[in-house]
Amino acid sequence: MIGIIGFGRFGKLTARYLAEDFEVVVYNRSDKSTEIKRCGARTASLRDVCRQKIVIICVPISVLQDVLAEIEPLLQEGAVVVDVCSVKVYPVRWMQAALPETVSILATHPIFGPDSAANSLKGHKIFMSPIRIDKKHYQKVKAYLASKELVLIESTPEDHDEQIAVSLALTHYIGRSLSAFGAAPLGIDSEGYKRLLHILEVVENDTWQLFHDMHHYNPYAQEKRAAFMQAMQKIDDQLD
Repeated sequence: MIGIIGFGRFGKLTARYLAEDFEVVVYNRSDKSTEIKRCGARTASLRDVCRQKIVIICVPISVLQDVLAEIEPLLQEGAVVVDVCSVKVYPVRWMQAALPETVSILATHPIFGPDSAANSLKGHKIFMSPIRIDKKHYQKVKAYLASKELVLIESTPEDHDEQIAVSLALTHYIGRSLSAFGAAPLGIDSEGYKRLLHILEVVENDTWQLFHDMHHYNPYAQEKRAAFMQAMQKIDDQLD
């Protein structure tokens, strides 16, 4: 049985896919029992969710520390705690500090969302960093994810955040900028412009909180964003 904490858009996606193969129990602060049941899972108390062998935390990073403090006394010895935050350095530090040594920690970032993976997980990427977990359990997790045809990427939290500051945070920054600019389909366009509009499609359903968090909690995001702005300014200066 697997426990999930948080039933936002990504928690819902996680519950739906895992319920195909496991019994899944979900805790959410507000009542979403009807939606949870529709996903094939069942609603449970936080205490019951924390009794499971695998506990997946699907909450915004801005509340992660509070959730860790709340679940720490409820977790069972030998449990594997998994986070799915889109940044890794800070969540890993917080989990190591908050969770007892008797609890395993697996840091992950599914590099897809409820829209892109709505119909299939095949070919999508998931980052993993085995922070504190024995090899046997980790291999089982990897084997299951591979059976779903996910592409596994293994590295350190630092390497993840430095790369994701460009591939995710900067992409969303460009998408938000295009939206603020008012970019929209035109009667006279180009293939390049259509590709720019595709960035809008990628980010349009994500919340401002997600956008804020991927920048605020990534130690490399501000540096990459500043370098991008400097590059744009340099090009603009050359046009004068």
